[in-house]
Amino acid sequence: MPDDARPTSNPLARAPSPWVVRFAARLAPGARVLDVACGHGRHARHLVARGCLVTAVDVDATCAASLAGVPGVEFLQADLESEPWPFADQSYDAVVVVHYLHRPLLPRMSAALAPGGLLVYETFARGNEQFGRPRSPEFLLRPRELIDAFSDLRILAFEDGYLAEPQPAMIQRLAAVRVEPLASGPVESLAL
Repeated sequence: MPDDARPTSNPLARAPSPWVVRFAARLAPGARVLDVACGHGRHARHLVARGCLVTAVDVDATCAASLAGVPGVEFLQADLESEPWPFADQSYDAVVVVHYLHRPLLPRMSAALAPGGLLVYETFARGNEQFGRPRSPEFLLRPRELIDAFSDLRILAFEDGYLAEPQPAMIQRLAAVRVEPLASGPVESLAL
């Protein structure tokens, strides 16, 4: 694999991202979740354990075997970068993306959120090249890029910087919700 290539899913990764765990706590049982670039399903498993119904999508067909027989998970093998977006007529209560970046899909992920829907996004940022793959700017977020890309959503939390565990990396994270533009509910309803 060239040094600047996209990393593949790690079949040994079992623990969900703490960022996903933190914000998945906001989801009610029965919430419909789209897990983009799901890999071998660590987040899909966490979400179904919370009572969510997960559509897990990945380009790697071998990931299906990891999720076979997991109640509440529907796996779709699709190349989201070269095939039409398969979720155009669907909306989700949450969209989860970890360690994946294909910029043309960012507006589609936002559009896939139902009113009140939650976006949980975490991936590598500029500066990660000093720690390992990915190194290419094609796969590394620029400063504030997630905030800018999802400006149509209400930002709940954003982090951008060095992460020591599980391995050193530069990471950018965003949690945001789709609210009506003139929504004026109490702040507590958006509290973390």
